[in-house]
Amino acid sequence: MQTYLVGGAVRDTLLGLPITDQDWVVVGTTPTAMLELGYEQIGSDFPVFLHPRTKQEYALARTERKSGHGYTGFSCYAAADVTLEQDLLRRDLTINAIAQDQQGQLIDPYHGQYDLEHKILRHVSPAFSEDPLRVLRVARFAARFAHLGFTIAAETMALMQEIVVSGELANLTPERVWLEWHKSLSSNDPQVFLSVLRQCGALAVIMPEIDALFGIPQPVKWHPEIDCGIHTLLVAKQAAVLSDDTIIRFAAQVHDLGKALSPKDDLPHHKTHCRDGIKPIKQLCQRIKVPNDYRDLALLVCAQHTKIHHAQEMRASTFISIFDQIDAWRKPHRIEQLAICCRADARGRHGLEATVYPQADITIAAFDIAQAVPVAPIIAAGFIGAEIKQQLTQARTLAVDEYLQRTRT
Repeated sequence: MQTYLVGGAVRDTLLGLPITDQDWVVVGTTPTAMLELGYEQIGSDFPVFLHPRTKQEYALARTERKSGHGYTGFSCYAAADVTLEQDLLRRDLTINAIAQDQQGQLIDPYHGQYDLEHKILRHVSPAFSEDPLRVLRVARFAARFAHLGFTIAAETMALMQEIVVSGELANLTPERVWLEWHKSLSSNDPQVFLSVLRQCGALAVIMPEIDALFGIPQPVKWHPEIDCGIHTLLVAKQAAVLSDDTIIRFAAQVHDLGKALSPKDDLPHHKTHCRDGIKPIKQLCQRIKVPNDYRDLALLVCAQHTKIHHAQEMRASTFISIFDQIDAWRKPHRIEQLAICCRADARGRHGLEATVYPQADITIAAFDIAQAVPVAPIIAAGFIGAEIKQQLTQARTLAVDEYLQRTRT
């Protein structure tokens, strides 16, 4: 029985990145022997065990053979005669197919260290094309390591395109699609995830609402990048610069879906895209089973972002109406989330990445002032029921109006 550290822990150590999880592969043993040593078996698809003390995962070395459709359509063989090299051969990328023995020596039969040094994402074997989930995984790794200069090997991109053409992406479950998308949102360059999916053709299959933005023009006066799809990628990048919140990053990526639905006669203008974007956001989130808090922020950013862009001229009553519509009194964190998304939208344009955006600060300040209006005096004055809300709205509007007058004089 021999135990090896494998996968991300080895890769990230070689890249000088922090290690979050450790995965182990065990060669030369059987499930019965593992159980006798005190390991606890988990899962049913193939033998994976929890270490009796560390609770880390130890998987028996195995081989895989395609036996059906999708990423679950495999039959696995795990036995004492499976070698480490055979186990590493079934992995997706060469940089994930490096093992380390208990003496610290690296076993690298598929030249993953070379690809790490040259910053290449390359598939291990032609069997890569048997698993459609790997299209999303490669896109996610491209997003995670883009800041280090990693690119996808041409031959790997070709296999990803073949998977898309084969129709195998249709066999991916919504949960797995969202899992990979969500992981990409935590990367330094989440826009690369979308860009890679579009390059291989997968974006049109998995997220057609986003793919539809590419090729749609915008007024060059306001959008030097012109293309709505390019703007979306730029906004996604700016959102990642401004916030680590994956909910904000998601909302930024989908806030403009309505522009794909603008009448051709109106182009390059998009007069109703805030209203038109609500339906495709709901469709996308329902299909991929996006969590409600992600969906809800995306919807309110879609509906409100152009109003916030005009915060410097907006009336106090309009601010109060927006705060009511987004339920900010009960969920005050939404104000900052909305402001950040709008700032990312303003900066997600060629040459305007450092643009000053006072609208965000005005919106946050207006809410803070409105929220500080006390309710107790209104109740003490004898108002009841709906009268309290009416009087509170008036008081809040007056307070915000006084603030706006001071800042605009």
